Amino acid sequence: MAILNRFWGYLSAVMVALLFGIWFSLDKILLGYLHPLALAALIYLLASAFLFLIRVSPLHHSLLEIVHRESKVQIHISRRNYLTLFLTAIFGTVIAPVLYLTGLNQITAVNAALLTNVEILFIILLGIFFLKEKVKAKDIVGFIFLLIGAIFLSTNNLQDLTFDQSLVGSLLVVSACFFWSMDTTLTKFLSNKRDIFLLTSLKCGIGGLILFLISIFLGLNFTLPLNMVPVLLFIGLGCMSFSIVLTYIAIREIGSTRTGSIFSTSSLFGAVVAFIILGESLEATQLFFGILMFLGILILYKNGNKIN
Repeated sequence: MAILNRFWGYLSAVMVALLFGIWFSLDKILLGYLHPLALAALIYLLASAFLFLIRVSPLHHSLLEIVHRESKVQIHISRRNYLTLFLTAIFGTVIAPVLYLTGLNQITAVNAALLTNVEILFIILLGIFFLKEKVKAKDIVGFIFLLIGAIFLSTNNLQDLTFDQSLVGSLLVVSACFFWSMDTTLTKFLSNKRDIFLLTSLKCGIGGLILFLISIFLGLNFTLPLNMVPVLLFIGLGCMSFSIVLTYIAIREIGSTRTGSIFSTSSLFGAVVAFIILGESLEATQLFFGILMFLGILILYKNGNKIN
């Protein structure tokens, strides 16, 4: 059963990366109408509402049976757990996006894409030294393959990189990556709770509400053309809500270190989705680094043990 749960953990992590890739590609369409903070606020609030509806629906118990299967989960949620949940919401859905967008205004998008891969390193280091997750020699090779693939895919083979960027802007982007990695790491302490739909709805709700208030304070626009509303609903109800639940499952079964590393494949899925939906080019080098990343996942999966 442990082997089967580990398989579902890896599959969940890959599915989250796929959903992120779809989400980021569709975001490009909506960002033509909304500021990133306003868009993020709407997405998180929609996801929160959808997850809460699942929580109070008659299907809730049956869905929990499917989600947890034979995994050992805890029913009690302590005050410390709620504090952890609040911190993950603040770190991952508020502080990190604000820092990233502020830094992005001072450096190029390509340089920002390169720097965001530092998040993988932060997650690995926090998982090893903070959560005491075990890493074998072969895992290091898998991490390196994933990191190399992510760097080249997210920067279009390092094209258009410049070396005269704002130091402050670069530090802000790196700081954002640290807070995103803290979000992933702290989620480990919540991933074994049974009431996963309550926790995820609260997390999205806290982050979405704070971003909504910030957007109101900044006077940002929330108006979308009617034909763009289905896209927003698909991102919020589909991509965001399912990805955050699957994230909990992945971290519970394989640990935050491996889960966070696999998330980097979202750059590959984003390139494929952009090719299909947006008509952007898909080069042979992108496919090569994509294969390299999946080889990294196979290395991590081969003879791996469930993380405690």
